[in-house]
Amino acid sequence: MAPVRGAKRRRKAAAEKKAAMAAAAAAGGALGAGGGDWWDGFCMRVSGALSCMEDTRRFESIFKMPRRTFNYVCSLVRDEMMVRSSSYAFLDGKVLSLEDRVAVSLLRLNSGGSLVTVGSSVGVNHSTVSLITWRFVEAMEERASHHLRWPDSGEMEKIKSMFEKIHGLPNCCGVVDLTHITMCLSSAEPNCKVWLDHEKNFSMVLQAVIGPDMKFMDIVTGWPGSMKESSILHSSGLFKLCKNGARLNGSKLEVSDGSEVGEYLIGDAGYPLLPWLLTPYQENNLSDSKVEFNKRHAAAITVAPRTLAKFKDTWKFLHGEMWRPDKHRLPRIIHVCCLLHNIIIGLQDTAMDEACVWNDHDVNYKQQVCQLADENAVRVRDKLSEHLASR
Repeated sequence: MAPVRGAKRRRKAAAEKKAAMAAAAAAGGALGAGGGDWWDGFCMRVSGALSCMEDTRRFESIFKMPRRTFNYVCSLVRDEMMVRSSSYAFLDGKVLSLEDRVAVSLLRLNSGGSLVTVGSSVGVNHSTVSLITWRFVEAMEERASHHLRWPDSGEMEKIKSMFEKIHGLPNCCGVVDLTHITMCLSSAEPNCKVWLDHEKNFSMVLQAVIGPDMKFMDIVTGWPGSMKESSILHSSGLFKLCKNGARLNGSKLEVSDGSEVGEYLIGDAGYPLLPWLLTPYQENNLSDSKVEFNKRHAAAITVAPRTLAKFKDTWKFLHGEMWRPDKHRLPRIIHVCCLLHNIIIGLQDTAMDEACVWNDHDVNYKQQVCQLADENAVRVRDKLSEHLASR
């Protein structure tokens, strides 16, 4: 019966993607209504740094997504974004259309420019940019949250198969990692020291579980940079769900000695070794089996830093030092950027382009090391290592 259930899930996933494409196509048709294409008109308004791009009319160079994905995003947020249809206007008095509002919001998030810079580049007051972007964030939270969720059992089997096929790690369900969103805070600000991380930067942390396709499967954000990786993990819903068996409770792997290894995530040396979270061996003079485990672990874990680097390179609002951000709103903005990241991947027929102008998502951050190790987890990792060496 398992293949039948898997087939049903695959058909469901295909149907969901087809529906998304249909919504994008419908939105695309609306863009050209009334004579002329929206994009042609918007291009005429672009000025400043955006107009100096090598190919300004290349849609993806500005919005970091294909046109059909942009159309789909518009279809998601249409109702919420157009509640006050006549409230937002260009400096020349023309009311911003749905597409204009989404475009301004995306420019604010992916350009890294200030409100004034983004506003002047498209002929909109900076206060309008701020209001529209926040409305977009609220709309995405309301309408797009289903694009970031924990995989069901059928989807997880596919993820495990990919990790084994690509990196030789059987029953692996994902990679957990974190990155720092740096901020510029005043030393006079109350409780500012809680945001000071181990590299003496003020930052907010994003922890993510990432699949082999570079999609976010789970995130937690809002925690201050002063917290260690292990502390953030223990404070997360992910930890509670995995510890209680509500997650990573799928099929087990029978290893060479006849025992079983359950589903697990992998993480770097900054995380504790747990039965469901396997970290690399850190001691010297490792046996051949442990060396082999570390080799496969190191290969598989690279998907996380690649993803986070691509994520921060795309959504430049989160890359660099933000000037005194609203720390209550910032986690919600990070969440929406994660949703957009997943939407872009989900609507593509090919793997995400991993090309990035920089490779380190946490520049000048040293690797933290956690010495905590669960005794049962030590046995699980050893069994898996011996199993891999015997194959």
